Amino acid sequence: MSKPDLIAIEHDEYHAKHLGQLSDGRQFFLTTPFVPAIGGKAGREFLALFLFDEDGKFLEARIDDLGTRADLDQKRASSIYEQRLAGLGEVEFCRIEVQPFEIEQFGTTFGLVPRPPEEDDVWAVEMQPGNYMAFFEPWDSGDYDT
Repeated sequence: MSKPDLIAIEHDEYHAKHLGQLSDGRQFFLTTPFVPAIGGKAGREFLALFLFDEDGKFLEARIDDLGTRADLDQKRASSIYEQRLAGLGEVEFCRIEVQPFEIEQFGTTFGLVPRPPEEDDVWAVEMQPGNYMAFFEPWDSGDYDT
């Protein structure tokens, strides 16, 4: 068992609803990471568009800070989400295969972040922040845990 070079993510109607391929061959994933509201902290909501080349190499992230969960303006958040999606042009919603990556923005780590095994554990790749999608071997299955 080892750290993956690529993670497959199968298109679905849940967390992987808006991912696929752009007309120029690049791959994309539009998602909603979050920092949970725990321990007296307000938490935060984000909108993230991750772009990858045809081979799955991470290219860029466009991340919007939507504010705290308690103060989230759902209408504004939906509008930004729809603008990001429309800005992609013609897309095909389909399975993607992309490299794990991580970046820092707003003082927070974002990405498909590899987590090495601890003791009897196994490698995982987690969508951060929020750890709302976790991937395990086989890396090409396209399946994730929530």
